[in-house]
Amino acid sequence: GHSSLMEFNFIFSVFVSFVSGVNARFAQQPQDLVVVAGQPVTLPCSIPGYHGVVLWIKDGLALGVGRELIGYPRYAVVGDHGSGEHHLRIQRVELTDDAVFECQAIQAAMRSRPARLTVLVPPDDPVIMGGPMVSLRAGDPLNLTCHADNAKPAASIIWIRNGEVLNGATYSKTLLQDGQRENTVSTLYISASNIETGQKIICRASNKAVPNGKETSVTIDIQQRQVNVERKPCKEDNEVFRITCSQRWAKGGSVIKEVSGDTYEVMVDHSFFTEPVSCEVTNPLGSTNISRNVDVYFGPRMAAEPQSLQVDLGSDAVFNCAWTGNPSLTIVWMKRGSGVVLSNENILTLKSVRQEDAGKYVCRAVVPRVGAAEKEVSLTVNGPPTISSTQTHQAPHGEKGQIKCFIRSTPPPDRIAWSWKETVLESGTSGRYTVETVSTEDGVLSTLTMSNIVPADFQTIYNCTAWNSFGSDTEIIRLKEQDSLPVAVIIGVAVGAFVAFIVLMGTIGAFCCTRSQRNLKGVVSAKNDIRVEIVHKDHNAARENEDHSAMKQLMIERGEFQQESVLKQLEVLQEEEKEYQHIKKERGCLIYDTSLKHLQCIFFIELSIN
Repeated sequence: GHSSLMEFNFIFSVFVSFVSGVNARFAQQPQDLVVVAGQPVTLPCSIPGYHGVVLWIKDGLALGVGRELIGYPRYAVVGDHGSGEHHLRIQRVELTDDAVFECQAIQAAMRSRPARLTVLVPPDDPVIMGGPMVSLRAGDPLNLTCHADNAKPAASIIWIRNGEVLNGATYSKTLLQDGQRENTVSTLYISASNIETGQKIICRASNKAVPNGKETSVTIDIQQRQVNVERKPCKEDNEVFRITCSQRWAKGGSVIKEVSGDTYEVMVDHSFFTEPVSCEVTNPLGSTNISRNVDVYFGPRMAAEPQSLQVDLGSDAVFNCAWTGNPSLTIVWMKRGSGVVLSNENILTLKSVRQEDAGKYVCRAVVPRVGAAEKEVSLTVNGPPTISSTQTHQAPHGEKGQIKCFIRSTPPPDRIAWSWKETVLESGTSGRYTVETVSTEDGVLSTLTMSNIVPADFQTIYNCTAWNSFGSDTEIIRLKEQDSLPVAVIIGVAVGAFVAFIVLMGTIGAFCCTRSQRNLKGVVSAKNDIRVEIVHKDHNAARENEDHSAMKQLMIERGEFQQESVLKQLEVLQEEEKEYQHIKKERGCLIYDTSLKHLQCIFFIELSIN
């Protein structure tokens, strides 16, 4: 019975393996690839419908079973396992990954074509022996040797002077112990007649990993022999001794033709800092050369101009900015509008950029006590759109209303749409609704205009949505009914009316007081046609004053006053006038001085002229 069970399990296992491999075929197989060391690479392998074990083979050795390959931390099997995807992903390719790879389906007894992964290695930075300044005596030839090591394939070396390639160099290559990388050595010979002091000679090394190459340079400094004048014996008063001498001035190895004589005067600039000035003196007995660098102080000058960048969201952004200056300068990278220093190096690296990283960046160089300069670049981040809008807009009932949304998007939005209830409108007019889109320097402004606003519009939720190739964004906006007369206006009108009332009452009171005093003074003139009438709330006091006034008026009209009586009456009137001058204005009414007990508060003084 036990042997029968084992036999059944074996038959079942074979059956399952056979079924797993039925109709299996490779939809994708690994291909030969060439990759530079340090970069990632993916070898494809896809077997739709196959659900058995898949093995990756490297140079005949199995890497392991499963998605994570133990013992190979840089290796992983990626893709949709359910769809039969078993791609081999290698992070940061190394020279040890230079091999032949196969993908095998075990139960289906299938193996892919072998794929060769070729790893290229760029050479190390080239080095010229004796650099960066090579000195030699005048008249000696020049021999330069340049090394470019650890390259796969071996580096090619060329020599350059004044933009031209120099021929005649010799080369040698040495294979390293790993059997793959090589060192390259090149030697250049230049005769003494073909070299000048101050010249720059470049060694450039390149291979398939760095087609543009890497380079270094040296500057030639020729040490001239001293001029020695040897005198031959000559007879007194019998032979003439003649010796001639000529000077040649040069700057940076180039002859200055317009200068002759033993003095060279020039207004220096920054070029004298890197291009030495030399004077060569020649006579039939020999020559000598003196070369000097001029220590010129100059402000920042751009050596490598940074370029604006446009990168995807989450990627790195790298700016390169190089300046020269003397004395030594300081470089500062900052974002425009921010006081934060991002870097003091030539290179500014922004890791995994976000939308808020977009903007203007400034590379600023400062030479102490000499000057400063800066260069601005832009960083544009490709990502989903972002929408900004006031969440509530106002509009009056029965009139036209608008709601707006502003879209910032790089790349520009492919589509902008307004939606509410069952309606979607991207542009143009539909019934009472019109959509207008305007592009600006900072983004896109989309406006939804509604004519003849109805109450239902204030209950509707409006969506502004924008799309681009990276995603989308939506903003919800509501419309609120606007009051016909704003509360602020009502308050303003009420306050204005109250102030106007106070000013008016004050003006009336002042006017009345002025006329009162003017007419009271008129009584003193004792003109027969003037009558003074004072209105009181105290009726008894008013009646007494009224009788008193009537009596005075009657006596004046009849001429019954004698001169002495008239003078006495005038004195009485003057005393009354003084009493009236005690009137004071308080709390909107006229107040008589309380020392005049028979007078009380009244709201007006009536003066009439008959």
